[in-house]
Amino acid sequence: MTTPPQLTDRAALLRNRSRAAADPALFLHEDAAVELEERLNEVNRTFTDPAIVTNFPGPWQKILPGAKIVADDELLDLTPGAHDLVVHAMCLHWANDPVGQIVQCARALRPDGLFLAVMFGGQTLSELRAALAEAEAAVTGGLSPRVLPMGEIRDLGALLQRGGLALPVADSVLRKVTYADPLRLLADLRAMGEANALAARRRNFTPRAVITEAMRRYAQAFSEPDGRVRASFDMVWLTGWKPHESQQKPLRPGSAMQRLADALNTCELPSGDKAPK
Repeated sequence: MTTPPQLTDRAALLRNRSRAAADPALFLHEDAAVELEERLNEVNRTFTDPAIVTNFPGPWQKILPGAKIVADDELLDLTPGAHDLVVHAMCLHWANDPVGQIVQCARALRPDGLFLAVMFGGQTLSELRAALAEAEAAVTGGLSPRVLPMGEIRDLGALLQRGGLALPVADSVLRKVTYADPLRLLADLRAMGEANALAARRRNFTPRAVITEAMRRYAQAFSEPDGRVRASFDMVWLTGWKPHESQQKPLRPGSAMQRLADALNTCELPSGDKAPK
């Protein structure tokens, strides 16, 4: 059995995060933390033993001040059954094994405990992807991995059931951010710790001509009426519960108490028959 190729160079990712920690740009973390608070209020439950998987704990501790902070390692420092809430905060998109991360979080939950994750989804940085790909193809005649490939919401939602969680829900919020120019976006990505850490990335410097052409194409294609450029951040939220006997369960096939035809006030026809005109 062969080991699957690694998407993320963990050493590079940790270097990027360490560099960003000196002067981090955490506005998306802050925005997501506010959203987390709203979602927890909707649950209408008091959580007494939360844990947060994050490498930038500041914004999240404001929402859950007593939470255990867990570093985003491949092996999470979580004790089985120790928590009633686990939040995976803005780092699951870098995981080489996202299902394994969710499984570890699920094991750390008590029965009927809540798992919440927020991560970047497939529409994130769509503008930058397009500009870089077009520029590199035009200048060098080839392409290299530069922006992390991120999952689509349908695929990400399926991870919850694979991770052993019940009542899975996946939804997304698309955030549009504007910048004075594309170079400011690149600077923010570095300050977020979200610079290129792909295992398959080029290890030499990007030719200046590629960056210049990418910035020109970006400004030309994605400018707003005020002259600023836009960037998309697709914030995908995953919600699941540790299974418990008190949770709602789907009915067994054939156990319905009322026919669908009666509910729709129509007649039921055998298969192959046509309804009268």
